[in-house]
Amino acid sequence: MVDINSMAPDFTLEGSDGKKHRLKDFSGKYLVLYFYPKDDTPGCTIEAKGFNSKLDEIKKIGANIVGVSSDSIDSHCKFSAKYGLQFLLLSDPGSLTIKKYGSYGDRGIFGKGTLRNTFVIDKSGKVVKVFEKVNPLGHETSIINAIKELEDA
Repeated sequence: MVDINSMAPDFTLEGSDGKKHRLKDFSGKYLVLYFYPKDDTPGCTIEAKGFNSKLDEIKKIGANIVGVSSDSIDSHCKFSAKYGLQFLLLSDPGSLTIKKYGSYGDRGIFGKGTLRNTFVIDKSGKVVKVFEKVNPLGHETSIINAIKELEDA
C-alpha cells in the first residue's frame, strides 16, 4: 500500500478517451485515483454512478476523478456509455499500476484481483488520503468531505 505523505507512483495508462495518461497530467489539482475490480458489476457501478452524480461538486473543489481497473479500453468505453460517465477510466491490463498502489490481492471468494481502494493525491503528486476496502455506497461523499478538510487545514 502507498503511504500517506509519500509521492504517488507514476503511471502511463491508456484512457477511455483514447489518449495515454501519466500522473503528471493531473498536477495542479487534487486527483482522486480509485481502483475498482470490474466494469459493469454491482459495486463498481454504484461507485462510478456515485462519482458521476457528484462530479460538478468534485470539480468545484478542485479535483479530478479517475478510475482504474484491469478491464480493456473497449470495456471501459461500453461501461462509460451505458451509465453516461463523465470522467476518465484508465486501463491497466497487466495490473502493474494497480500493484504499485498496493491495490491487488486476495478478494476472498472472487480470488485474486483488484481491490477497491482510493487515493487522494494533492496538487504536487503527494498521497494525502487513502481509503482501503471501500464501501461503494456513498463513497463520493467521503471523498468530497476529505478534500474539503484538506483545503481547510
